[in-house]
Amino acid sequence: MARSNKPVNPGAENALDRMKMEVANELGISERVRSQGWSTMTSADCGRVGGHMVRKMIEQYESTLQ
Repeated sequence: MARSNKPVNPGAENALDRMKMEVANELGISERVRSQGWSTMTSADCGRVGGHMVRKMIEQYESTLQ
């Protein structure tokens, strides 16, 4: 099955972009992203951002279960 980079809920795309920039800011790479764009970021930086985003989403979901 082919993978897609599109979110399951298209309305969530803006929220995911905001979260991505929030995490980039926390990691100290947001200024570089703003000036050079995501395409110039290393795979390691992008992986760190994605990993932090997943952790935050899991934390948010778990907090709704309590």
